[in-house]
Amino acid sequence: MPDVVIVAGPTAAGKSEVSIQLAQMAGGQIISADSMQVYRYMDIGSAKLDRSRMGGIKHHLIDVLDPTEEFNVSVFTDLASEAIEEIKKEGSLPIICGGTGFYIQALIKGIDFSDREVDSTIREELESEAEAKGTGYIEEMAARVDPEYAAANHGNTKRLIRALEYYRLTGQRMSEKNAREMKQGYRYEPLFFVLTMPRELLYERIDRRVDLMMEEGLLDEVRHLIDMGVKRDMTSMQGLGYRQIYDHLMGETDLHSAVEEIKKQTRHFAKRQFTWFRREKDAIWIDISEYKDSKAAAEKIKEYIDDKI
Repeated sequence: MPDVVIVAGPTAAGKSEVSIQLAQMAGGQIISADSMQVYRYMDIGSAKLDRSRMGGIKHHLIDVLDPTEEFNVSVFTDLASEAIEEIKKEGSLPIICGGTGFYIQALIKGIDFSDREVDSTIREELESEAEAKGTGYIEEMAARVDPEYAAANHGNTKRLIRALEYYRLTGQRMSEKNAREMKQGYRYEPLFFVLTMPRELLYERIDRRVDLMMEEGLLDEVRHLIDMGVKRDMTSMQGLGYRQIYDHLMGETDLHSAVEEIKKQTRHFAKRQFTWFRREKDAIWIDISEYKDSKAAAEKIKEYIDDKI
């Protein structure tokens, strides 16, 4: 039996629903691999399920940090590793559910981020340039140095600054460093599933999800975060939807333009997620459009798990 089961895929593909059905069938608990659902008070924009929709399944790494706290791959791997051990001790199956491929890879391959090179002088210089010249300037610099990493982290100024800092310190690209680390052996033996569907259908689901978020009160949710002291440059505010609505509330764009930008950037993000997961050679792709509902898709995944026992 695998150490962990991974249910990954692009945003709006139905990962949460399939994972819950699977956990009910396989006696599992779910570990969220989502960079926004980890934050309290960020429910609508992160498409976080409320307790009534969790099917009685225990979820980990949801609502564990305040929006003013830093969350990165190192924090994720520490928290997720603890959750895996806890779940195993309880005799349950750890099911990792999410679309943040880099986090998932770092976890199952046991990448250690504690010894990463740091130079506060370079970082402070880059942060000052970002403040003076804007995020676009940092993105342009990162794209010249490391186009692959820049494309995968579009809009995330902190990560792009980190990549530029690493390049200036070592002369190496962050994408190359990550690729080397990804080649090392697995820390956990995974059974890896990627949910997919025709691109046009996925994009329709994304657009409907964004419209629903607005109807449910995303505008008020971001307004509340601002009132709590959450700033534009904090990690929590880098999430799709949040930064666009933040800019609208700061008077930088009208609401219609902000919503359309959310849809466009989310579609681009889904495309990058597809690209990332195609690198996972052992992944089993599940086209959920071929199944009548999430339960049927979960049953198919359960068949693969049973074959491994």
